[in-house]
Amino acid sequence: MSLDTHLATLEQRHTALDHEISAARISKPAMSDADLREMKRKKLQLKDEIERLRQTKN
Repeated sequence: MSLDTHLATLEQRHTALDHEISAARISKPAMSDADLREMKRKKLQLKDEIERLRQTKN
């Protein structure tokens, strides 16, 4: 898998998590705080990985 393809995949996963988090905030019954924190943690990990790979690419 090329670096550009990998970055695109990570960005798609990051966006999908962002949408899931937004939906979870308004869903009934509400998602547990622990589950919401875990989703946010994964989103941040993806963001960090994307930035690290972009730095490597340049």
